[in-house]
Amino acid sequence: MKVLPFKIPKPKNEALVYQIDREQVFYDQLHQHKEIQISYVEKGSGSLIVGDRINEYRAGDILVIGSFVPHVFRSDTQIKETSLMHTLFFDQNSFGKEFFQLTDLSSIQSFFKKSEFGMLVLSRKNKIIPLFLALSNQNKVEQIASLLMIINQINASKTSPLSSFVYRKSFTDDEGKRMGKVYDYAMEHYQESITLDEIAEKANMSKNAFCRYFKKRTNKTFFQFLIEIRIENACKLLLKNPELSIATIAEQCGFNNIANFNRKFKAFKHCTPTQYRNQF
Repeated sequence: MKVLPFKIPKPKNEALVYQIDREQVFYDQLHQHKEIQISYVEKGSGSLIVGDRINEYRAGDILVIGSFVPHVFRSDTQIKETSLMHTLFFDQNSFGKEFFQLTDLSSIQSFFKKSEFGMLVLSRKNKIIPLFLALSNQNKVEQIASLLMIINQINASKTSPLSSFVYRKSFTDDEGKRMGKVYDYAMEHYQESITLDEIAEKANMSKNAFCRYFKKRTNKTFFQFLIEIRIENACKLLLKNPELSIATIAEQCGFNNIANFNRKFKAFKHCTPTQYRNQF
């Protein structure tokens, strides 16, 4: 079942959708959907934009993306191995409007609150991953039971938010395509010097209108967003290419001078590039 922009096509009367994505790259168009998404990445790596933040995902990650949270996966195309992701889609009314409000389920209410900004699961993965791997051999009743156990384990886990700001209004298809073009261009040309004229043209807007439009939907300027893309790509190079100097990585990621790179890196990662590399 292919995820279309902004909609999860569900068979009639089906409350829970279990999906396996086995692709060279995951679906890479900016989209949002009513359903909460819980995913286990068995194979693959790349970048994940959720709301206002750029994240890195890798094999072994368990991700939660909340209802109507805009997001896009950008798989690492340099890795030739097929990407594999298991996903459950559901919403708070999937099993009836009162189901998740039952007193018996009161202990998992914080899961839904945290899902509003998306989250990366940091602990209990040894308990959650086997539940995902069992889903393909289960009937619907068993899958619903597994969903509740997965939510319960995530709720008891340490997690990290995937975003700090989410535009609460549902994007139209046109808005999704416009923002998708902006994201795509930024992620494909981050090494270059991108001007406001260039990016506003991609959005088919005037410069002033684009600045207002982007800030309203991401709570940051386009150039703040661009710097984050450059920093995230620098992090990948720091870890994957230990032979590259910091100055070379800065240049490859679109920074004109090493001092500016070090300053921006420390502002986002709370450590220097050298310290980041040494941590891992």
